Amino acid sequence: MLKPGKRKGEWMEIRLPDSLVGVPLHAVLKRTPLPAKLLDKLLESRGVHIQGPFLRLRLFPRERRDFPSDWMELNILYEDDFTLVVNKPAGIEMHPSVKGQRRTLANAVAAYYEMTGQDLRVRHIHRMDKETTGPILYAKNEFAHQHYDRMMREKKIGRIYLALAEGVIPRDKGKIDLPIGQDRHHPTRRRVSETGDPAVTRFFVVERFDTHTLVRLELETGRTHQIRVHLSHIGHPLAGDGMYGGHRDLIARQALHGEKLVWNHPWTREKLEVEAPLPDDFAEALRILRRRRKNG
Repeated sequence: MLKPGKRKGEWMEIRLPDSLVGVPLHAVLKRTPLPAKLLDKLLESRGVHIQGPFLRLRLFPRERRDFPSDWMELNILYEDDFTLVVNKPAGIEMHPSVKGQRRTLANAVAAYYEMTGQDLRVRHIHRMDKETTGPILYAKNEFAHQHYDRMMREKKIGRIYLALAEGVIPRDKGKIDLPIGQDRHHPTRRRVSETGDPAVTRFFVVERFDTHTLVRLELETGRTHQIRVHLSHIGHPLAGDGMYGGHRDLIARQALHGEKLVWNHPWTREKLEVEAPLPDDFAEALRILRRRRKNG
């Protein structure tokens, strides 16, 4: 595999090892991680050529932004030429759900790209509910997008969550393997359903309180409201999650936070990970529970 080169505008320039200098282009391209379909597209558009000892690939073409810009302060957890990871705050939707909607995370990322001089489309790889917090992975070019989409299908992007569930979960760890479908009585709610899509959630107890349990969760699938539905179904809805039976005496939203994101770099395949700090309202709920436990 060829090492990544240096970016020069829209191009990546890779210095070839001596053993590949003078080798036909098609043989050199086999040493890259680019999928055949994208390579064909680059060849057709003259986006690849060899210049002396350098292979040049047009991986970073300027693109028309696909969302209007709405500035808001973003917490960038990771960024390179292929990838952006943003720490999503509570109370903001991923992207517009109705025509003309603004002030979504997609609008904020578009504004960030504009302010930093990056002419890019907004390509999110996975989603989070409006009130859930944590890292969101974005691809910054077509190659990265194809790579991450494949990794998602193959379940090779790790998403680890922290949740504050109501009640005391007795088992230290467990697996919830229950299909999830739409609730026909409610337009946005989901439920466990025999005819739903397969959904698997693994949980690990982190800390127990008199009335709640802090759990760490790993998703094997990514169904809408998966964690919320699964925990509610086993009798432990998330604190603050009114839609699925939780109460709002500790926190005013569902107590669900994306703690860690783990992925492999599109070109080098290097394992990368980021952790997102616990938001203030979630941390305050834990402080209250620990104080109650200490005071008996």
